[in-house]
Amino acid sequence: MNNSGRNTSPRPGWHFDNSYTRLPEYLYARLNPVPVAAPKMVIFNRALAQDLGLDAGLLAGEEGAAVFSGNRLPAGAEPIAQAYAGHQFGHFTVLGDGRALLLGEQITPHGERFDIQLKGSGRTPYSRNGDGRAALGPMLREYLISEAMQGLGIPTTRSLAVVLTGEPVYRETTLPGAILTRVAASHIRVGTFEYLAAHKKPDGLRILAEYTLRRHFPDQIEAENPFLALLQAVQERQVSLVARWLLVGFIHGVMNTDNMALSGESIDYGPCAFMDRYDPATVFSSIDHGGRYAYGRQPFIAQWNLSRFAKTLLPLLNENEETAVELANNCLNAFPELFRKTWLSGMRAKLGLFNEEEEDAALVHDFLACLQQAQADYTNTLRDLALETPPDGPPFRHPAFIEWQQRWQLRQSRQQEPIQASRELMDAHNPAVIPRNHRVEAALEAAGRGDYAVLETLLEVVARPYDHRPEYAAYREPPPASSQPYRTFCGT
Repeated sequence: MNNSGRNTSPRPGWHFDNSYTRLPEYLYARLNPVPVAAPKMVIFNRALAQDLGLDAGLLAGEEGAAVFSGNRLPAGAEPIAQAYAGHQFGHFTVLGDGRALLLGEQITPHGERFDIQLKGSGRTPYSRNGDGRAALGPMLREYLISEAMQGLGIPTTRSLAVVLTGEPVYRETTLPGAILTRVAASHIRVGTFEYLAAHKKPDGLRILAEYTLRRHFPDQIEAENPFLALLQAVQERQVSLVARWLLVGFIHGVMNTDNMALSGESIDYGPCAFMDRYDPATVFSSIDHGGRYAYGRQPFIAQWNLSRFAKTLLPLLNENEETAVELANNCLNAFPELFRKTWLSGMRAKLGLFNEEEEDAALVHDFLACLQQAQADYTNTLRDLALETPPDGPPFRHPAFIEWQQRWQLRQSRQQEPIQASRELMDAHNPAVIPRNHRVEAALEAAGRGDYAVLETLLEVVARPYDHRPEYAAYREPPPASSQPYRTFCGT
């Protein structure tokens, strides 16, 4: 792309190799970000910048504000809006990057490849009736939650910067505009494949599938059936990802197929939140009226989304349609047991269990039933179980929980490892802090007033969630009682 006349930045450390732009052009549209009036850096991820091979000192100032607002293009950038489709709440829609642009793929000093994307950078051919812009609050939410997920050890897209645009955006009210810079292993989604299938691009499907294998699953390229191996590999990563969500009480909130990244990273932190009291039916999203994406339904939705992906791959799996369907179904039918084993293994670690016993599943499910019956806090109860003297409060005084504890302690006693090793295992798998919803809201409200200190402190807290730090004990406290249920919004 010829960027002559466009102010470009020759520094600091950009090293782009834009392989996605070498794919068929119907997968994207080339265009530049829409300039903004008065870019101002709000928050900048110095550690991530350094990992990417960038000059964090230079980018933290005016240079970064210009680049991350889209007013100045990094040298080597080839901005594109990616095309994709998706099932949104079960209904198929043709979509695309309506307010985002992929600047390019940064190659790090270690040879890793990461997408650098601006979110809120202006209208694109896929904007439909949208303005292509984003408000400050939702962009800060994505920055905060994605970095919290990184601290929890869960695969995730990252946030490099948030920049104020100096321009308002109009939603229900007038809000300050902002742009987030997102870093991802890639933005290839289930919806990307659905887009090609819907537009009957069989050659494009093969090209994209081969590209996805090279980029994310190179070990599977030489498999007997590489496209079946792709489906299996994507399924394994999604099983691992969603199991990790459940283990920390995370609710994505909008598990549409365009929000399932084939890389296995969590992506798009819109109406997401963390569960306080344990209840599988917990929903926070204001638009999820039927509970489609409730906490306990996330594994089923992941399998459903994978079935949409498998459908797009059928022409590649086998020339005979019946054989292709059989191959896909055999893979998808393995999902429930694979997920059960993965999640149960994680729950064993959270309960300090090193080995496996046949009754472990019942022990775990009975534990969760006790939590639900006692309306107990999921995160705190698991963390407190590792204490030599647990707190004298719910659910620890509940008769059913007392009986369960006796079974659990007997189960622990049959292990070779000492009880202290079990406690250390639990502390390593049960976070002391999560980004509590009321803390997130307080940080965003303060930022809306121009006070970023609350947000910066919360980022420091969630960066090391497994550490016991007495000075941050208040961040373990559940939200105060309220007659109004907590609600999150998609930000668009």
